[in-house]
Amino acid sequence: MSLTVRDLAHARAGDKGNRVNVSVIAYDGAGYERLLRELTEARVMAAFAPVAEGPVRRYELARLGAMNFVIENMRGGSVTRTTALDIHGKSLSALMLSIRLFGNQPESS
Repeated sequence: MSLTVRDLAHARAGDKGNRVNVSVIAYDGAGYERLLRELTEARVMAAFAPVAEGPVRRYELARLGAMNFVIENMRGGSVTRTTALDIHGKSLSALMLSIRLFGNQPESS
């Protein structure tokens, strides 16, 4: 069964310069545990590769059931520095929420 991050969590994004952070907050403990296993820095970097050069760092906030991903080197800068259309936080949060989770199944593109 394939899920997306959206099925397990909600997200918020913010930016400074050419760096963006996206917080992923799980709806419950089981969702947080699955996200810990599957929402890796590598998986987030793969999803953000069209808009960022990386790297991605993940910070775990276990007591909140949340993770914060810091994504470096946004192409063209971030909201305050880019001329790209709709690179605002809402679209970056939506990109994070659209990442597919596969569990023990092999990943495919």
